[in-house]
Amino acid sequence: MTRGNQRELARQKNMKKSQDKQKKQDDGLSAAARKQRDAQIMQEKQKKATQKKDDPK
Repeated sequence: MTRGNQRELARQKNMKKSQDKQKKQDDGLSAAARKQRDAQIMQEKQKKATQKKDDPK
């Protein structure tokens, strides 16, 4: 009967994962605001990467 238990545990884990994913997607921002926020984050990442590349230790 271990297979049944494994299936149940997998279902619970999958359900929790899908609920967490759904919470992350629903952050209350419009599509345009989300796009702008993501673009800003990417620009900061690129800036840090270029600084790291230019200043090797």
